[in-house]
Amino acid sequence: MIELPPPKPLAGALPELKGYGRDLRIDACRGIALWCIFLNHVPNNVGSWLTLRNYGFSDAAEVFMFLSGLTCALSYGKARQSGGWTGVIGRTLWRSWDIYVAFLLLTLACAVVVHLAGGGPLADRSNTRILLDQPGVTLAHAAILQYRPVNTDILPLFVLYHLLFAPLLWLLLRAPNATLGASLLLYTLVHVFGWTIPAWPNSHWFFNPLAWQLPLVLGAWWIIEGKRFRPWVTSRTALVPAVLYLVFSLIIALSWSIKPLEALVPQALLTLFYPMDKSNLDPLRLLHFLALAVLAAWFVPRNWRGLTTAVMRGAILCGQNSLPIYCLGVLLTLASHLALLDISDGLMMQIALSVGGVLVMIAAATLLNWINTKPRQQLHAKPADMPVEQPTKFELVVNLRTARALGVDIPPTLLASCRRGDRIKMLFAPVRESGCGADRVPAIAHAFGPPAKNVGQDVN
Repeated sequence: MIELPPPKPLAGALPELKGYGRDLRIDACRGIALWCIFLNHVPNNVGSWLTLRNYGFSDAAEVFMFLSGLTCALSYGKARQSGGWTGVIGRTLWRSWDIYVAFLLLTLACAVVVHLAGGGPLADRSNTRILLDQPGVTLAHAAILQYRPVNTDILPLFVLYHLLFAPLLWLLLRAPNATLGASLLLYTLVHVFGWTIPAWPNSHWFFNPLAWQLPLVLGAWWIIEGKRFRPWVTSRTALVPAVLYLVFSLIIALSWSIKPLEALVPQALLTLFYPMDKSNLDPLRLLHFLALAVLAAWFVPRNWRGLTTAVMRGAILCGQNSLPIYCLGVLLTLASHLALLDISDGLMMQIALSVGGVLVMIAAATLLNWINTKPRQQLHAKPADMPVEQPTKFELVVNLRTARALGVDIPPTLLASCRRGDRIKMLFAPVRESGCGADRVPAIAHAFGPPAKNVGQDVN
């Protein structure tokens, strides 16, 4: 029998993928980010006070983009290890197509909702007026990702990023720090020269792809190279300035709503910081997110018990179905906006819409998870768990001549308990082997070992 050498690992394999299970913190944070995006997009909503936007410079967008880089590096990295670069390219193209189709369907759905609502102010605030007035031209620009209704801007961004992720992963595996440096350089040039990608009709991307690529690249870089820098991130050297910056941004952000704090903050400082450019990812926003990431690395371990709570389980389910839940959140935002305009904009209505929207998202994610999990469980069901008839009679067959030739002693008590016919069976029974080149001694001795935990495994 020729023994083949063990296969060599793929060159440049992702170091974090070896033994890397699913990190529920990623799903939970992404689910919470989806909730925050929904709550922030409902105008004049008291529920937005539960989000990051009112307590610092950044919001859920930075979190969502960084986590997307993490998950892309993990998912496509595993695809490369199993299927090579052909598998990576195939999966990135397929995922881009999924997001592209979801974006076009969501655009049409937004137009239908606004049309059924009678247009009016909702058409202007959702940027669907031009779609209702000039559907042909507008859909043509939507097909090339130049037109986007309000709150759908992030989907064209991900179409582009997934298309380009295969070459990005190739660069990260060979020169991770240089690739991150190039991403940071591009981000800097955007702020120096105002670079952007053309859009329609106002030539303005709400999320400039050339700037927002940085948190995505940073997330992918962390999976590949972050192990070397993790001791520094979890050190007091990083924690102290992160906490100080978070406190500083908290005071600045709350000074817009709380009068006593407004008196403590110099007006020149507020003028310097605001308006904060979200389209090009203002550096203050990026630093605020990085400070939050350091805090999370310190106080949210991988086995955090909070992940088992009901709220976190709901967030995990939403994070695991991020694309459909995001699209659902956009439609829920339109419905909530319509309810505030036509029914009531009171406090109780705001609370009801906020809580109801989050519960609908959790219910939809639970249904999607059940639909996706049930066929997989049936496909990978264990033979011992299959509903088959259990055996009720067992026979022990041993070849005495072969056993004696191999030096296996049969206990006299066992021979004495056998009938004569059973002894004849034991004498002339063939030795049963399992597989090619199986060892006869363990095959016989197994009959005298301790009973198996699952009787059905030893029937044969």
